[in-house]
Amino acid sequence: MKKVLSILMAVVMVVILAACQKPAQMVLNWNIGADPLTLDPTLNGASDGGNVINQTFEGLFREINGVVLPGIATSMDTSADGLTVTFNLRQSKWSDGSDLTAHDFIYSWKRGMDPATASEYSWIWEYTNVVGAIDAVYEGGSLDDVGIEAVDNYTLRVQLTHPTPYFDSLMSFFHFMPVKQSSVEHAEGADGIWAKKPALAVSNGPFKLTAYTPGAGLVLEKNDNYWNKDVVKISKIEGKFLDDETTAFAGYNSGSLDFIPSVPSGEVAGLIALKLDTEFFIFELLGTYYYNFNMTLPQFQNVKLRQALAYAINREAIVDALGAGQVPAVAFVPPGFKDHLQRDFFETAGSYGIATDASKYGEAVTLFAQAANELGLSVEALRLQLKNQEILYNTSGSHQKVAEMVQESWFQVLGIEVQIKNQEWAVFQNSRKDGNYQIARGGWLTDFMDPSGLLAIFTTGNAYNDPKYSSSAYDLLLSEAQASTNRQVHFEKLYAAQALLMADLPIIPVYHYTETMLVKPYVVNWGRSVLGAVDFSRASIENKPVGK
Repeated sequence: MKKVLSILMAVVMVVILAACQKPAQMVLNWNIGADPLTLDPTLNGASDGGNVINQTFEGLFREINGVVLPGIATSMDTSADGLTVTFNLRQSKWSDGSDLTAHDFIYSWKRGMDPATASEYSWIWEYTNVVGAIDAVYEGGSLDDVGIEAVDNYTLRVQLTHPTPYFDSLMSFFHFMPVKQSSVEHAEGADGIWAKKPALAVSNGPFKLTAYTPGAGLVLEKNDNYWNKDVVKISKIEGKFLDDETTAFAGYNSGSLDFIPSVPSGEVAGLIALKLDTEFFIFELLGTYYYNFNMTLPQFQNVKLRQALAYAINREAIVDALGAGQVPAVAFVPPGFKDHLQRDFFETAGSYGIATDASKYGEAVTLFAQAANELGLSVEALRLQLKNQEILYNTSGSHQKVAEMVQESWFQVLGIEVQIKNQEWAVFQNSRKDGNYQIARGGWLTDFMDPSGLLAIFTTGNAYNDPKYSSSAYDLLLSEAQASTNRQVHFEKLYAAQALLMADLPIIPVYHYTETMLVKPYVVNWGRSVLGAVDFSRASIENKPVGK
């Protein structure tokens, strides 16, 4: 009998111990890339920050793999005339356990419009068509006159000036995600700093920030107050700030990283050859890689000089060297946008005289000579004037490769000797924004499914108009395109706007983006937005080899 009791006691103890033990944590080791400038959804304007924000915050909707899913909104009702949109919100909570209501969206959206906030993305309100938004952003209009209201705690109503068919997908973009007023307005939270301070970083997404080390990395942990927490399988994300692709690639191969967002260009061909279909991914992106001319400098105010430099580049050679399926760019709008007749905008627009190969080199030489003549210089004098001008780019092996190829091409075709210079991401962003450059790398991914999401950044005064291009005719075309309720007129204006941009050439389009990722096969069910943001809300780690 004693023996039986001993066995029963042992079994009970095992059961109790098993019940008390916490399940093993599911940890994802993720390289974010550069240390984000901000993690504040309203202030962020970069993909690295956007990737983190997509894990820690959630808007009215969440878009994964091209499917717009319910987020804080359970449904969206649109009036017959398309001018009144009503969002029905679920009862959800912030990560600190407090209630999230329609009033939080009102506060956050008005903060984004308020010129005092100085959000780089305030311009995007023009493309929402929300009543009064443009006046608030640009004209000093009252925020009280903006067409958004909280009917009650869980009903949000929006008035539009024109029907906006992409409004639901736009609402999944980070700028429209809610932020908590008490965190933003905390004494230590000024200028978006709150979002990098775990004690203040209240959020409403699948994960919450629990640690942040500038220049090194961050820690995200599952948010148990997330409304859809049952789908979240990962317990913790260890995020690293490794801006150097080669270092991140080495970390992936050593097993210290499970997910890296880009691959060194020199490794792409080998990875393609290995056919690692469950591990190596190439995605097309709705965006363009380009160079900005600093249009405030006298030497770049001659259009023939800008044309000569644009023509003296072999884009096919560049994308072949990068080897990740990029598309040579002869304009700014990439493949993937359908116009009113369901034609691809990229294909319909044409090439504007720019070649993808070396066939325009002769014309580049002629244009360079004509530019020298118009500037009252000899060809040799213009070469001397341009000598030691810099191509500025942010630190990256791929950016360096492109800059070196452009540098060599300009020397071989036009005989000019420019220099290349790299800066760390945060410094580079400020240099480009402040106009402290001659020629600078640029890149833009659309924020919604319309070509205006790209073309709009070159309107006068736009925060992302890095070349400081200004054309009243261009501005008018974009404004008329946005105001039109006729899709044919809308696209005709956009075609005309791109034609004007490519005639003026304040930029040099180089290629249309693809995205390379390496993901360990044991990381499953992760997703990404068609706009590029990665999504770990439903990801899990399964059958990870022991010791990895």
